[in-house]
Amino acid sequence: MPTWSQIRVEGAPADAGRYNNLFWGQAQGTGGSTAIANSYEQLRKAGATARAMLVSAAAQRWNVAPDSLTVARGTVLHKASFGALAADAAKLPVPSDAKLKESKQFVYIGRRVPRTDSRAKSIGTATFTQDVKLPGMLTAVVAHPPRFGAKVKSFDAARARAVTGVADVVAIPQGVAVLAGDFWSAKKGRDVLAVVWDETGAFKLGTAEIMAEYRKLAATPGLTARKDGDVNGALAGAAKTLEAAYEFPYLAHAAMEPMNCVVKLGVDACEVWNGEQFQTMDQAAVAVVVGLKPEQVSLHMLYAGGSFGRRANPQSDFLVEAAAIAKAINGRAPVKLVWTREDDMRAGYYRPLNYHALKAGLDAQGNIVAWHHRIVGQSIIAGTAFEKMMVKEGIDATSVEGASTLPYAIANLGVELHSPKMGVPVQWWRSVGSTHTAFSTEIFIDELAAAGGKDPHELRRALLAKHPRHRGVLELAAQKAGWGKPLAQANGARRGRGIAVHESFNTFVAQVAEVTVKNDGSLKVDRVVCAVDCGVAVNPDAINAQMEGGIVYGLTAALHGAITLKDGVVEQSNFHDYSPLRMNEMPRVEVHIVPSAEKPSGVGEPGVPPIAPAVANAIFAATGRRLRKLPIDPMQLRSA
Repeated sequence: MPTWSQIRVEGAPADAGRYNNLFWGQAQGTGGSTAIANSYEQLRKAGATARAMLVSAAAQRWNVAPDSLTVARGTVLHKASFGALAADAAKLPVPSDAKLKESKQFVYIGRRVPRTDSRAKSIGTATFTQDVKLPGMLTAVVAHPPRFGAKVKSFDAARARAVTGVADVVAIPQGVAVLAGDFWSAKKGRDVLAVVWDETGAFKLGTAEIMAEYRKLAATPGLTARKDGDVNGALAGAAKTLEAAYEFPYLAHAAMEPMNCVVKLGVDACEVWNGEQFQTMDQAAVAVVVGLKPEQVSLHMLYAGGSFGRRANPQSDFLVEAAAIAKAINGRAPVKLVWTREDDMRAGYYRPLNYHALKAGLDAQGNIVAWHHRIVGQSIIAGTAFEKMMVKEGIDATSVEGASTLPYAIANLGVELHSPKMGVPVQWWRSVGSTHTAFSTEIFIDELAAAGGKDPHELRRALLAKHPRHRGVLELAAQKAGWGKPLAQANGARRGRGIAVHESFNTFVAQVAEVTVKNDGSLKVDRVVCAVDCGVAVNPDAINAQMEGGIVYGLTAALHGAITLKDGVVEQSNFHDYSPLRMNEMPRVEVHIVPSAEKPSGVGEPGVPPIAPAVANAIFAATGRRLRKLPIDPMQLRSA
């Protein structure tokens, strides 16, 4: 096989016939942490097939038996490089049963190897969409309506056209686009653009009104997502019952590179440059806008400066917008659409706002005899191409994942769902439904442990007897964190340790958080110990990085993240009021990987769900106060 330095990685163009995601049928894309799970065996087979063909070509050239040859470091011995043999190998029939290596023969799998793109990204030579420059290209910014559902009624472009550098102002279905030779001129033109909005169909509720409606819905039965045993009967006969409600805000993806796209439209072809996630869907959506066939639209896949699901938009929203602008100017110039940070924060497609109501019953010994969980939140799947596959009998599987799949051994367990329709555009956000279900379930199990006089770790361990992979990460995290050993106390502050375990995308993660809470309510997450079971650890270095990144992302949401609306208008605009985790807030993170021979699963998202509940449980251990609303409010943590 080649040496690592000989490897070069390119993003695949849009071609579902060759590059489809095996989990999705005839569709190309990545999402749901499927990349490794989809490609592991597929790429191993491709590599083994290519190797077999190269060896066969060498054997024919030298008139020797194939099994007399060996392969190492990109060379077939007797000393011929893969490149020298490639032309001959390509003429040979493709074997259908090339032998895969056994695990003991692995050279790179299971070992820490550096990313092939690290240097380019570090020194600024990697090409992102924002770096694309084409001859004659115009940069476009769009004036979007301030409220979702509003449309352009009229606009006056005179002042915008008078700005030096502005080349055109055009109406598109999404708003009004200002085009210029550079971004700043386009933005200045948009700043003075006069638009009158038709708000007949605009969404005008605020966050408080939405949450009030959700609370009312939570008091009524929803659609059944899971029903084990007799929940109502067990609750009626319980020695003790507990109830709790959890609130979750809308969340923006806030990728460091805001949404952008370059489109070059010709008479019978359209080229797109973009950081891609959904090639097939985006190719089809752009084709509809510009009036071409999908195969006439080519996508050049570039690096993306973050996505967290946002660039896998089910409506291909910003690509469609860029294509609409290119069409509006009749393709006379390539168009680079650039969203400002404010556009990115306010133009929609958020993690849905959610409300969870839970109720449980304990027997006289503190054992859980009943568990009822009711979720209220918008469906992210309804109205998308995935609806037929992922919405069954009105239940959006992503709304209840982690709740309907709760692994704890509770005989009487019910989960219900309300999916109200709201005018706020929503979609998947890193770890999807598990972003909220892990928080409510892992805090509520802690609350039940406290009410029943049980240790939170030991209660989970007992309830996971039939789920060895959950239990494995739970025990590893607890052991590495020193669970049960007292924490060193700080002067004038309270310290605590909390635990959480969750499975998402077939990957199992447990985390233990250590926190310090000062008397003024200020909070510091000091340390996070993470254990992960993702099957075969293809690249431990990448697994570590993804767990660390997921913890940062989850902590950002837990400590700061909230998109709020007032009269239908998003109140946040940039990082000053939608703050990411800062360097001084970053805890020490330890990642421990469970050795496994199971099929590999994804790690891009599963590191996110356990961190918020682990922190909230640690806060309870430190202060005795339960937090059931995100983001965490330090005012609730002040000493009396």
